[in-house]
Amino acid sequence: MAADSNFDRTRKESLKEAVLNRRMLICVFTGFSSGLPLYMLFQMVPYWLRTEGVGLAEIGFFALVQFPYTWKFLWAPIMDRYTLPFLGHRRGWIIVTQLALLVAISTLGFFKPAMSLWTIAYLATAVAFFSASQDIVLDAFRRELLPDVELGLGNSIHVQAYRLSGLIPGGLALILADRLPWHMVFIVVALFMLVGIVMTLVIDEAIKEPTPPRSLKESVIEPFREFIGRAGFGSALLVLAFLFFYKLGDNMATALQTPFFHDVGFSGTQIGTIAKFVGTTAAIVGGLIGGLIMVKVSINRALWLFGLVQIASILGFALLSVVGANPWMLAFAMAFEYLGVGLGTAALTAFMAKSTNVAFAATQFALFTALISVPRVLASATTGLIVERTGWTNFFLICTLLAVPGMLLLFKVAPWNETDT
Repeated sequence: MAADSNFDRTRKESLKEAVLNRRMLICVFTGFSSGLPLYMLFQMVPYWLRTEGVGLAEIGFFALVQFPYTWKFLWAPIMDRYTLPFLGHRRGWIIVTQLALLVAISTLGFFKPAMSLWTIAYLATAVAFFSASQDIVLDAFRRELLPDVELGLGNSIHVQAYRLSGLIPGGLALILADRLPWHMVFIVVALFMLVGIVMTLVIDEAIKEPTPPRSLKESVIEPFREFIGRAGFGSALLVLAFLFFYKLGDNMATALQTPFFHDVGFSGTQIGTIAKFVGTTAAIVGGLIGGLIMVKVSINRALWLFGLVQIASILGFALLSVVGANPWMLAFAMAFEYLGVGLGTAALTAFMAKSTNVAFAATQFALFTALISVPRVLASATTGLIVERTGWTNFFLICTLLAVPGMLLLFKVAPWNETDT
């Protein structure tokens, strides 16, 4: 009896230590800084273009500006190999990308979509490049910062702060757009990058004496050789396929979210106050619950449980498309969808972190996150055409079906009964 009491006390202390430490606070700031530019690109910019009269097909193809997220593993070895002459191995690269984002986002709103759509596309691509580059280093920094036992919770907190940042371009910005000119809205959003900049200046390097690859060739080849050698070629391909398919349906369903709400009949203020607040809150709650669950259960089982919720939640948007501009239905659909998003993303991010080797964290993590962004970019580029041909309701049903293959791959890459992840 005394032994059981000591064991329970040890578990409680371990959980408290995992939750209440400086590493978790850093994950909050890395998540916020990482999510802000991405949400600006796929929520705020599409809404801005739609209000300026740009068609759905063009807005869908506009998702192609996010291609840097899918190719970031190509320049990740450079950021792994070289250290800038200030702030250290990771922090130097982080501050450069954050300052570049501050400038690029501020500049976007000074162009008019009717007259400078290509200029806006080029500048948005630059934002995506700097954002993807920031993600490379932040992901590597977080992998170096967190011990294995904290990967599930730490990455969950990162993801939820990532979602929380979506309230700025996807909520506050839309409310401000009803009252201010768009160039002022973009400046306000850009200033929130100061959250990440301050963090970068006050934290220390996760590894005091880093040992980057000795050559650029080594930084390119070794991460891939180590991953394939550790998993085996067939298993490595299955893992990569799983990362591609697990969130395919979910990414497609949310790709044209703000134009969808606009077409259903909601105002910018309604979208900002109801959809974004409720959705982001649900994602944060879901992700934090998911992170705490992963302290107790395996990442494998979390992928199964959270993936099922993620699939079912897409149907809420299909129901909203039938019901129409009902604020209560909007709140329900967003809460259900983003609960699934929060749970699924938390489990997937923890799975990716666990699958990386700390010595090659930047390149391997960049490869994994690039793969999960491919569906968001390629599929999102065609969503406008699909919606125009099928209508919103059938589109969301298609998204639900496309979420199934990722779940089937779990039988191979993350079996339910294989708890040692």
